[in-house]
Amino acid sequence: MPVSDILAWCLMPNHFHIMIAANDRTIKQAEKRKQEASQFSENLRLLLSQYSQAINKQENLSGSLFRQNTKSKCLYQVNTNKYAVTCFHYIHRNPFEAKLVSKVSDWQFSSFKDHAGLRTGSLCNINLAQEIINYDKDNLEYQTLYKPDDNELRHIW
Repeated sequence: MPVSDILAWCLMPNHFHIMIAANDRTIKQAEKRKQEASQFSENLRLLLSQYSQAINKQENLSGSLFRQNTKSKCLYQVNTNKYAVTCFHYIHRNPFEAKLVSKVSDWQFSSFKDHAGLRTGSLCNINLAQEIINYDKDNLEYQTLYKPDDNELRHIW
């Protein structure tokens, strides 16, 4: 049984973003161990370590694949979901901002197309993401090309 749900993700040429929601099982385990942050960090460390080992074996390499330490931020410590909304759009806008594509929907390596109904991926919990982020999938491209700023939307071109 999974201990979290993926809400959004994006693979970039030199980094990745993933938005995860802990479910009741994770929270109960964390409360039991009283190590919420350290347990999550340890599990993510193990995931990245296993990924690095697999790629190194496949490519006959050794050493770290990642330059920086993994960064994470708890979105539920914020009073409103504004920060979660900002992160959701930031993740999907990242290839556009990096000038890798001219439209967010052109990037194949993110969950954007799944959320917009342009692809039927199964990695993300779309229903939970819609509940938390409260987006309209028919206007997702428009929403993603705009950036929340002080309670108003401002064009980023």
